[in-house]
Amino acid sequence: MDREQLADFLRTRREALQPEDVGTVRGARRRTTGLRREEVAALAGMSTDYYSRLEQRRGPQPSTQIVGALARALRLDLPERDHLFRLAGHAAPARLPTSDHVAPGVQRILDRLTDTPAQVVTSTGETLVQNPVAVALLGDQTSFTGLARSTVYRWYTDPTSRDVYPEDDHALRGGIFTAELRSAAATGGAGSRAAQIVTALTRESAEFREVWAQHDVDEKHTQTKRFVHREIGPLTLECESLLDTETGQRLLVFTARAGSDDAAKLALLGVVGTQRLTTP
Repeated sequence: MDREQLADFLRTRREALQPEDVGTVRGARRRTTGLRREEVAALAGMSTDYYSRLEQRRGPQPSTQIVGALARALRLDLPERDHLFRLAGHAAPARLPTSDHVAPGVQRILDRLTDTPAQVVTSTGETLVQNPVAVALLGDQTSFTGLARSTVYRWYTDPTSRDVYPEDDHALRGGIFTAELRSAAATGGAGSRAAQIVTALTRESAEFREVWAQHDVDEKHTQTKRFVHREIGPLTLECESLLDTETGQRLLVFTARAGSDDAAKLALLGVVGTQRLTTP
């Protein structure tokens, strides 16, 4: 680990970012060049003290998870991300289609979507980053670990993961998730993350084995999706998907028809963000 170079690299990349680059409003009295340390720490999900010690050349060696979070927070491209990992004393992650690194351009788009749910997912349904409105709608999907990071794995192993969809849509959603997994497994091949999920679910879920045996390769994507939120009730939203052809990741954006009841509910979610809604 090169503490001196790591600290300098973090500082220069922090100072190169502007509040607008990460979806933050610039205050009238702001004098800081680039982002503040506490802003980067918040984006990376760590304490300001921890991040400050890294910039002050006195921090401990950060884990690979921390380095990955810093790379996303600082909107690094792949060469910069690899350099950051090496400065921190780690090997750079392999540049595979299943990479967890979100492209800076996709991240910038997400940062600007402040009033509608949006999130970035992998080909195996692992949510890499969400905006606050998506967390309010779907819950925090980025905190899971291991195979549970995958939507399809949780679908068949955690019944509560289905609560965000109407019960009438469960068969449809399960079929779509399974077909997506089949496509990812065929693309990734043996040893891929998708193949690992298939092996685990085949062992753990009789329902998965039944759906998998149907060999359905039609993902049956519907632009219109129905959700159930426990405080504001049902919502019908339109889902737009932007594919990053380099990583295979998708930016999902959920919108409501202007003037509809769903638009009003979505506006409420946009106001409260990740705060739990309360009823009178």
